[in-house]
Amino acid sequence: MCNALGIVSYDDFVNIPGLNDTRPMPSVSFLGRYRLIDFVLSNMTNSEISNIQVYVKNKPRSVIEHVGTGRHYNINSKSGKLRILTGEANVQNEIYHHDISAYIANMQFIEDAHQDYVIIAPSYMVYRVNFEEVLKAHIESKADITMLYKTVDNADTSFARVATLSIEKPRKVVAIETNQGKFKNRHISLSTYVMSKENFITMVHLANETSSLFTLRDVLKDQLPMMNVVGFPVHGYVACINTLEEYHRVSLELTDYAVSKTLFDPDWPIYTHTNDSCPTRYTATADISASVVSNNCLIEGTVKHCVIGRDVEIHKGAVLEDCVIMANTKIYDNVHLKNVVVDKFAKINHKVELTGSPDKIIYVKRKDNI
Repeated sequence: MCNALGIVSYDDFVNIPGLNDTRPMPSVSFLGRYRLIDFVLSNMTNSEISNIQVYVKNKPRSVIEHVGTGRHYNINSKSGKLRILTGEANVQNEIYHHDISAYIANMQFIEDAHQDYVIIAPSYMVYRVNFEEVLKAHIESKADITMLYKTVDNADTSFARVATLSIEKPRKVVAIETNQGKFKNRHISLSTYVMSKENFITMVHLANETSSLFTLRDVLKDQLPMMNVVGFPVHGYVACINTLEEYHRVSLELTDYAVSKTLFDPDWPIYTHTNDSCPTRYTATADISASVVSNNCLIEGTVKHCVIGRDVEIHKGAVLEDCVIMANTKIYDNVHLKNVVVDKFAKINHKVELTGSPDKIIYVKRKDNI
């Protein structure tokens, strides 16, 4: 067992208009069959973390329905526990509704955890890592805090507003800044931290006493000169889903088998809530290429370089290019979509043509009728 309490943190710095109108980031659909939270939870349970707390800022219903008791993530209720927690204070203004206020409201559950360490990670960062190895490296380093990071060469086009780390040998973090997109090469923080439970509780109370608006990132940045903070590099695939354009780009990027192999590993399964459904039906008029298609769809039209969710209908003459189509959507005859994200239960007909671009994605809202 990994001697750490797993905390899936608030996505304080992420709000994607449209996608987050009806759901929080953890339950955003991804690659047809997954939700974003599946990746962080699978990293934790594959690392034998058995006690996990999931913090949800608002609209928790979809997270509760998807995560359930945690059984499908291999969390054994006899030896482990998964809790879904929210901030319970009577918040008069959204600026007070952040991760620290939620930790304060649920401090008893943190203090009662028998693990000696905590691992805090968000759901909007998609990557694969063994937290047992990270915890071992943290203990051996005798650091106060270990921060996971990824060295990238596309910080000018991706990872907007994400924290960046300045690192000196041997992996000592000396500064935390915000990515403004001015430079390609940066050490991108994965907003994932490892520390002792005692230190975490101290940081939470210090943040609360310093400012009612302080988040965990704020207090760590503020206390950085007084602490020994080290970085832990993640070398595999890393994506940050914090804009609609990045959601679209990353989804389509992972339709490439060579790219998806850098994220998915048969020995490191990504667990999710599954359902029994029929295979997808492809008619004689269907033309599919470079796409991910989920179960129980009806495909009669043309689908090029798309991600198609469950129970989607694409009728004759419809042409979809570079699109992400979520579950239970119906796209009727002769509709043409390019660079479009279509949310669940939408219906698009009347020979509609919607054409976006990679840097200006068109979003069709949930249950819309076009």
